[in-house]
Amino acid sequence: MSNAEFTADYPNETVKEGKVKVVVPKLEAFKKQPADYAPSKAPVFYNPVMEFNRDVSILAFQAYQRLINREISICDPLTGSGIKGIRFAKEIHGVKKVVINDINLRSFKLAKHNVYLNKLQDRVKIKHKDANCLLSCHARPRKRFDIVDVDPFGSPVPYLNSAVRALRNKGLLATTATDLAPLCGVHTKACIRKYGGKPLRTEYCHELAVRLLVGCVATVAAKQDIGVNVVFNHSFEHYIRVYMQIGSGAKKADKSIKSLGYVLHCFNCFHREIAEMLSAKFFEKCPECGSKMDWAGPLWFEKIFDPQFCEALAQENRRTAFRNNAKIAKLAALAKNEAKAPATYYVIDKISNKLSSPVPSMSAMLKTLKDNDFEAFLTHFNSRGIRTNAPAFIMQKIVHKIATHPIF
Repeated sequence: MSNAEFTADYPNETVKEGKVKVVVPKLEAFKKQPADYAPSKAPVFYNPVMEFNRDVSILAFQAYQRLINREISICDPLTGSGIKGIRFAKEIHGVKKVVINDINLRSFKLAKHNVYLNKLQDRVKIKHKDANCLLSCHARPRKRFDIVDVDPFGSPVPYLNSAVRALRNKGLLATTATDLAPLCGVHTKACIRKYGGKPLRTEYCHELAVRLLVGCVATVAAKQDIGVNVVFNHSFEHYIRVYMQIGSGAKKADKSIKSLGYVLHCFNCFHREIAEMLSAKFFEKCPECGSKMDWAGPLWFEKIFDPQFCEALAQENRRTAFRNNAKIAKLAALAKNEAKAPATYYVIDKISNKLSSPVPSMSAMLKTLKDNDFEAFLTHFNSRGIRTNAPAFIMQKIVHKIATHPIF
């Protein structure tokens, strides 16, 4: 199909992102009501807000390519307009092949046009199949990909099994979940049904969402005798995004399953703790205030950042000229620090609200915690969040002390 043979039967425009130019639906034309979500109303899915997601993906995949030091193949099985896969082929060095796919015929035609528009037809292959069918066709050892990017509108769960099987040993799985209402505890039954874990509507629910998603992937992969290792993740606006490297073998799968557990939480005093298995402890009272506790899980309770990978991503960011460079630099720096931090975080405003006291500055909280020999780290999940090994009652004491006797 040449450029001259393509004619869209819907309003469209040409946009520039990164190093590519692509034709996309003109979203304003599909927004009839103020509450309408234009990307889902358009005949081909395209969301300009996800540019940040695409930028981070390019940096993460480039970091991975440099770490394994060889040519790579990438699959984007839910491509929409094709912008993501086209950027992978154009902007990532060491890419041998990119396969993009969409079951929507209009998406397929538009993606094909955009591939030709960027003169990438020798490196990008366009498919018109069901995503699971495409991935399953690449489950044989010599047909597998180095990277599979599952980036749906909604939950990635329907594609995880085939995505894992379509990856080479030590390959990278990147997956996005935009259905945060179930994962963050608004729709508990939906989360249990889709992800196999109970959520909890806490101040750190976005971290729990990441851990529930990873727990789901680990469980799916283990059935194929595959283990997972989380190297990076981020939470941004309406979605969470996780990057995991897989490893073949029953021992690695068993290790992943052993990394699943539960979080116990007290909504009265904010006490939280990790439990490796279901026990009578789930029904005991909070050890700090005596209130009834609630729980989330099973979910991944091991590390969700790899410091080496975070640094590699940060280095790639310094080599590029994205609109989002400053935002990505901050994310990478926070993620690298979080790699050393305890699981979950306290939101200082939440504690202050409970105590009916003024909200202390983050710098004062960090200093006081460290002065009292506690770990203290900022988190990318919440600008008012602090990761620390300090107990909840100590956090309340410190918040109250700073509020009544400010140190800054």
